[in-house]
Amino acid sequence: MAQRETSEFLAHLEAENAHALDRTEHLRGLADELYEELRSRVRETDLSVPVRHDRWWYYSRTVEGEQYAVDARVLVAEHPDRPVLDGDTPPDGEQVLLDANAEAAGHDFFAVGASETSPAGDLLAYAVDVAGDERYDVRVRRIGTGEVLDEAVTGTGGSLAWSLDGRHLFYTLVDEAWRPHQVWRHTVGTSQHEDTLVHDEPDERFFVGVGASRDDRQVIIAIGSKTTSEYRILDAADPLGAPRVVAPRRSGVEYDVEPVGDLLYISHNAARPNFELAVAPLTSTSADDWRPLEVTAPEEYLTGVDGFEDFLVLRLRREGKTTLRVLARDPAAPTGLGEAHDVALDEPIATIALGLNPQTRTSTVQVVHESLATPSTVSDYDVATRTLTLLKQQEVRGGHDPDDYVQRREWATAPDGTAIPISIVHRRDVRADGTAPGLLHGYGAYGISSDPWFSVMRLSLLQRGWVFAIAHVRGGSEMGRGWYDAGKLAAKPSSFSDFIACADHLRDSGVVDPDRLAAEGGSAGGLLVGAVMNQAPDRFRFVSAAVPFVDPLTTILDPSLPLTVIEWEEWGNPLADPAAYRLLKSYSPYENVTAARYPALLVTTSLHDTRVYATEPAKWVAALRHETRDVPGAAPILFRTELAAGHGGQSGRYRQWRQWAWETAVLLDLTAPRPRPAAVPAAVSAAVVVTGAAAGAGGT
Repeated sequence: MAQRETSEFLAHLEAENAHALDRTEHLRGLADELYEELRSRVRETDLSVPVRHDRWWYYSRTVEGEQYAVDARVLVAEHPDRPVLDGDTPPDGEQVLLDANAEAAGHDFFAVGASETSPAGDLLAYAVDVAGDERYDVRVRRIGTGEVLDEAVTGTGGSLAWSLDGRHLFYTLVDEAWRPHQVWRHTVGTSQHEDTLVHDEPDERFFVGVGASRDDRQVIIAIGSKTTSEYRILDAADPLGAPRVVAPRRSGVEYDVEPVGDLLYISHNAARPNFELAVAPLTSTSADDWRPLEVTAPEEYLTGVDGFEDFLVLRLRREGKTTLRVLARDPAAPTGLGEAHDVALDEPIATIALGLNPQTRTSTVQVVHESLATPSTVSDYDVATRTLTLLKQQEVRGGHDPDDYVQRREWATAPDGTAIPISIVHRRDVRADGTAPGLLHGYGAYGISSDPWFSVMRLSLLQRGWVFAIAHVRGGSEMGRGWYDAGKLAAKPSSFSDFIACADHLRDSGVVDPDRLAAEGGSAGGLLVGAVMNQAPDRFRFVSAAVPFVDPLTTILDPSLPLTVIEWEEWGNPLADPAAYRLLKSYSPYENVTAARYPALLVTTSLHDTRVYATEPAKWVAALRHETRDVPGAAPILFRTELAAGHGGQSGRYRQWRQWAWETAVLLDLTAPRPRPAAVPAAVSAAVVVTGAAAGAGGT
């Protein structure tokens, strides 16, 4: 199976697909019903909240029946107020930037990496992937006429940045292991062979990206491993110059930069695990220039900073929740900053984030919040008056009232005594009497937090009386940077025991029916649920594993594979460290398959996924089939591969909806209530015992 390009392997995947569809043929009607439910709740022709940049309102819109969005703009002079749809008709004077439906014609898969308008606003550069392998080809078009000016640059990592004059593009290239490792400068209208190498990163632990500052005046090159980072800045008005290092990399020190005028605001962990904020001159080339700004407490996790002319917005995590903190910029103050305040939300477990804010000179910022019950809501936040003005809330057709649902945070106790947060939502009339089916979601890796999010798809489960829960296991960053460190490398097993503890909490507290609890996880979350299946096969009735990282030992032993070397700082290096080898082998889902009574299993993957090769789930499923072939009453194993997709699955919303509907139909079918055994009269029960004893004494 390591030879994933062979016709034999492809035939194997196709046979598994045929088997999965054959085994679920009886679910066709239910899948169609779920698809129509979802479609009935979505406004298919819609317009995003227009965002002003320079002379234009920028937005994207969708059209009923079309798979992809259309990116467009209109002049502010012609639309002083934010434009809206007139019925289903686009705003007058619209200029189409990118119609992904037209671009995707003839392709089974289509995705856009970066899409950047030139500083003058006359050109659009965008990177497209038509295979799902995350290698992007770049196109440049003149917006006013739609004329394609350049298609020379191919095989990029997907990130782009313009020079200030709009004559040059900066982009990344990937190496054979799919690692973005170089930044190149391209002159629009010339051959890629004439491009100039700007940065080459030889250390295989580091990825490279390129972008621009909010005011387009700086080209920013980001270089980072899992534990160390370095930034280089180039004046976008001098694109032929050499980028300067903000601060040379130091092992274990991570930092991020935000240029604002002639200053750099830096969030870093040089002296505080949860990061802190510093300021330095824009021309700084050493961490010695960083002046600390005491604007966060040690227990607050600073995840980023956005800078504007008159204020800063800090992105924080505190007590497991997201927070935005606004600080006025005051040149007269000793620190250059004035009063601070936090943006408050009146929901117990909501997620808040900054939206699109391309303007540096502004008195308001776009804020987005949502929860497990509240649809995504976009508001303007007035920094001076500290008030939110609703711009748009995600529409749920047919009606949706968040008050019809209960959402809350509960805490499970891990084996080492650590309290693990669980976010829970269910319909208000669902009681904790041990009868409700439940779905537990988990990820727990790379410091990525699984913050509560709203899902129209999830409503089909909630309306059927399901409980949905998120296990915020260690390995994410929900409770601060230490939460991540406590679930990686040698501490990785904590992620698995945390997830089991969350399942036990839901079962033991009566929140869910112990016989109808399901689990789901994707990518590194697939490793999570796969490891948990081996360690506690009786906890779940059904498990869904999407593009699952289930053969980590084999993968991380091969430095030629995508992501492997950079992953050593997450999982350990089994080539150099015997302890890391033993630990990975001890929890690898593939390495630990036994003849157990596993839960029913749905495994999905994508043929062109370059992050987790399809060989991993294929090997895992084959091992499971082999080991459980003689297990009485073994639960079904279904394996489906999307043959034109990448790590995120299929492209195109209707195809994604169909995929979700089928997967949800499988979930509902394989967690359906089992018939309860009828009560047996005492006399009959005694006779059965006697008969059984006699049979055991005398023969078969």
